[in-house]
Amino acid sequence: MSVTLDRAWLLDDQAAAPLKRVDVRAPVRIALIGGFLPRRCGIATFTTDIYNSLSAAYPELVIDIYAMSPIMGRPHSHPAVRASIIEGEIPTFVDAARQIESSGADVVWLQHEFGLFGGLAGDMILELVDRVAAPLIVTLHTVLAEPDDDQRRVMERLIARASRLVVMSQRSRDLLRTVYNADADQIALIAHGVPDRPFGRGQQFKAQFGFDDRQVVLTFGLLSPGKGIEAVIAALPAIVARHPDVLYCIAGATHPNLLAQEGEAYRKKLRAQAQVLGVDDHVRWIDSFMETEALLDLIEATDVYVTPYTGAQQSTSGTLSYAMALGKAVVSTPYVHALELLADDHGVLVPFHDKAALGDAIGDLLSDRERLMTLQRRAYARSRDMIWPVFAERSRDLIAASQITPGAARVPEQIGVDGLLRICDDTGILQHSIHGVPDRAHGYCVDDNARALMLMHRLNGEALRRCDRLTGIFAAFVQHAWNPDRQEFRNFMGFGRNWLEDIGSEDSCGRTLWALGFSAQRARNTGLRRWSHELFERTAPSALDFQSPRATAFAMLGADYVLTTHGEHQLAAQIIKRGANRLLELFHAVAQPDWHWFENVLAYDNGRLPEAMLRAGARLGQDNITACGLTSLRWITELQIASRGHFRPVGSDSFGKPYEPPRPFDQQPVEIWAMIDAAAAAYDVTGDLAWLIHARRAYDWFAGHNDRGVIVADPVTGTSRDGINPRGLNLNEGAESVLAYQHATCAIRDFIAKAV
Repeated sequence: MSVTLDRAWLLDDQAAAPLKRVDVRAPVRIALIGGFLPRRCGIATFTTDIYNSLSAAYPELVIDIYAMSPIMGRPHSHPAVRASIIEGEIPTFVDAARQIESSGADVVWLQHEFGLFGGLAGDMILELVDRVAAPLIVTLHTVLAEPDDDQRRVMERLIARASRLVVMSQRSRDLLRTVYNADADQIALIAHGVPDRPFGRGQQFKAQFGFDDRQVVLTFGLLSPGKGIEAVIAALPAIVARHPDVLYCIAGATHPNLLAQEGEAYRKKLRAQAQVLGVDDHVRWIDSFMETEALLDLIEATDVYVTPYTGAQQSTSGTLSYAMALGKAVVSTPYVHALELLADDHGVLVPFHDKAALGDAIGDLLSDRERLMTLQRRAYARSRDMIWPVFAERSRDLIAASQITPGAARVPEQIGVDGLLRICDDTGILQHSIHGVPDRAHGYCVDDNARALMLMHRLNGEALRRCDRLTGIFAAFVQHAWNPDRQEFRNFMGFGRNWLEDIGSEDSCGRTLWALGFSAQRARNTGLRRWSHELFERTAPSALDFQSPRATAFAMLGADYVLTTHGEHQLAAQIIKRGANRLLELFHAVAQPDWHWFENVLAYDNGRLPEAMLRAGARLGQDNITACGLTSLRWITELQIASRGHFRPVGSDSFGKPYEPPRPFDQQPVEIWAMIDAAAAAYDVTGDLAWLIHARRAYDWFAGHNDRGVIVADPVTGTSRDGINPRGLNLNEGAESVLAYQHATCAIRDFIAKAV
């Protein structure tokens, strides 16, 4: 690939534009997940209505349906259905996530109900949402006040993952705050959408259904015991005594789950109850799932709509919303949604399981036509802000607020060091911060102090003047970290300068050797270069036995710096040769046709492995090592380019999952620095300026070209947040992140100076 780049382009605010493959005028793409017709359930109807209302109001939207399907469900033929997700079959959830990612979806919108997905409390849906990077909106159709352990676990994962949570009642909003600790600004209340039909056409539709001269009471929905229909049938004798013309219409197929368990036993039980009470002539059964228009016609033919549900926690009832929208007087038990919709005398509430109260309420309304008409008008008026066009408008606003708008990217001429100085003291650099306040509880580590020592050799101007005194502090920390008795570096030190271990991890030891090699070549004064070289010679033999691939790579990079100034250094040469051969062996043992890597899992600081191979191949003059470095780097680079063209570093959620593609979160700044250095190594080997484009794409992640469109780092203070999680920024500013931003800025400027 031949690329010609202008230096000004690489530095100005427009630098990121050629790196993006997204036309800003492209239509917004939504991945809508839920049931979908012809599936017969409330979620399927609701999801279909969302699709239809948004498509009608905003035809420029692209809406892809990912339809939940039972194992033996009917196939989906609608052209918007991109994939079927089979309840209980994990591979279909994973495949759907991959399709969503490859589609470049701007927003993912999930319709959540515990029983829809399979697994414990429906936890199979987590297999999908954990693999998608786009902002996630979750409509919660049930919010439980007393969840069991699995229900709480699933809810907490969804809340942590979601950008926005949509509920349909104030009670659900309150439960999310008090029971699940969701953030208030995360929650949106959007009422259940309803159809928009004229008011007062009951007689017209009664004739259509043969209900002439009958007063009609209706309950509709999938038939199951929780609907409380037994109570209405039990109340019918009293109602019939007052109104001999009354007809109770029970419309809806038996719930599929109940049907699979016991067939039509429940419906037969209800029929038998009506016969025993002598009211079977006053009950009309519609034993089928009605299409929407026919169902709406049936509701219009109704005088009184009844929802006699048995449970108080019903947070959403689409049937209740529909009945009110068509101007029906409602009698209901006081479940959550009914309490809110029927408040202020917009319906009649009766106690749970109270057949006498049900009978009195229905009978009284049928006797008082003026009261009946008043409630019908009030219900109709209240529902005008729930009609589907209003729902579509509010949903479109929510989608727009959830979309990512990348910030303008540039390489700053210089960045500040206030963020660095904030976390340094006379001992060294502290590991962690809580927001911007240093957290002394976690003390120090040699990892960070070694990286900080390296940075001191890259600063210049005002930054160097302000930080130069820290060079000796960081060097002293590294020196003190060496444990001569164990011939290894220690890593963690408490705030009281007490070592918390005798030896650190191999990775921390390898990273320290890298810093010593870097210092031996790059330190500004002879004394510090000599000190670094001597400490490297004394401590580097431990690298010959490293088992960790990353520790091996870090030590190889340090040895390569040593050989730059001491070309005959036998130990450094041995570290590089042995390390390269070990990584080459690992690569050949693990690699597969679609997995060109040194391990069967992904981890952190990934760019360091191919970088070490590229430096080693050039140093040793071995083309096979160079080829391994290029192959692995091309693979990990492509893996970290999102479908919309921005850099997506391998997230920590990906770690330890054999041969599994990366999950998007949590993303950390150290990956950006590693990618830039690896790309620079590839450029040194190939001279291909395409690697500079990859490096710029990675650096732009700090400035907002990322999966959340958030600015991660501040060039004025030189600080960086700790990364990006599903909700946005991790607001802490720890040493690793600050140092990664500082190093990445130096590295990209060095790369540009070298290449252009």
